[in-house]
Amino acid sequence: MSSASEAADRLVAARGSGRAVDWRDILPSDRAGAYAIQDATLARLGPIGGWKVGASNPDAEPVCAPLPASGLLASGARLGPEFRLRGVEVEVALRVGRVLTADDAALPDRELARAFDAVYPVIEVVETRLEDWTNSVALAQLADLQSHGALLIGAAATVNPASIDLSSVEADLSIGKDISRQTVGGNPAGDIWRLLRWLVRHCADRGVPLSPGQIVTTGSCTGMVFTEAGTSARARLAGFGEVAVDF
Repeated sequence: MSSASEAADRLVAARGSGRAVDWRDILPSDRAGAYAIQDATLARLGPIGGWKVGASNPDAEPVCAPLPASGLLASGARLGPEFRLRGVEVEVALRVGRVLTADDAALPDRELARAFDAVYPVIEVVETRLEDWTNSVALAQLADLQSHGALLIGAAATVNPASIDLSSVEADLSIGKDISRQTVGGNPAGDIWRLLRWLVRHCADRGVPLSPGQIVTTGSCTGMVFTEAGTSARARLAGFGEVAVDF
């Protein structure tokens, strides 16, 4: 296994060259090692603009990744040929309104909600720097910023953060002229505040506390849909608004 610094060097080089890395060459031994590779990667890519957090079910321990500020884009942006996977996920995101400490993780839901000052519909574009991504293991994907490519951000919604209920979010995703996915409560994590409380604690313990202006996206409401070059993805989250990306 490479050191965190060596693994980050390989992953960052893959971004520039388009040549994928053998996932076995950057595979950490545990989640702590994966997060160390994430930190080393962000040290090379620039400031943190946000975070992604999610969980596979309501009881699973969440996982997260920092998002490079350079990859946070306005709705409707066109992404180039360097995006090979073009996986699209429709999500609910929140903007951090103040620095959050470990103590904030103990706040009741409604008080924690006040620490977020805006809500957005977003599309996360899934991308990989790993060769044979389909067969790569979860720890390698986690080290590679949990396969994050870009985050497209729609206009701020009028939704009160405290009212968000992932189990009732209605999402429509269309690719071209065809409706590809329609879901209600499709996010498997369940309670958004359990996710965010975990992230607040995790980031504080990691020494990179959530900070004002950062965007936190909270996992897919639609599952992943792969798109082709030359297509457009359009999404609507009922009550939250619309967001789009072109390839």
